[in-house]
Amino acid sequence: MDIVIDTSALIAVIVGEPERKRIIKATAGNTLIGPGSIPLEICNAFSTMFKQKRLTLEEAKKGFSIFESIPLRYIESNFMMTLKLSKESNNYAYDACFLDCAIRYKAPLLTLDRNLKLSAQNLNIETLEI
Repeated sequence: MDIVIDTSALIAVIVGEPERKRIIKATAGNTLIGPGSIPLEICNAFSTMFKQKRLTLEEAKKGFSIFESIPLRYIESNFMMTLKLSKESNNYAYDACFLDCAIRYKAPLLTLDRNLKLSAQNLNIETLEI
């Protein structure tokens, strides 16, 4: 089964947040998919952690190595659908890309972002509980 995994869930796995084991268990044996923007979003999350003094550059390098070891299939975004979903759900386009993937691939969404999860549910997109 395909599972759309967003950046919040990937970061939780990479940096060892409490949800890490549950995310790994929920995704084991499945194909993880998401928009091609994910690597940039990982970098952005790391830069935010730098500003919060939660992460060093060496830790980020190790984290990116972990990220690159995660088997993830990138999906080309449908930008017009992404914009439509962004407007309808009042989300940034980055988040709407995950909604677009879930709709087009009829795949559940795995996110730790409450607003994105609520938007998905409002669009009748299945979400995975972690």
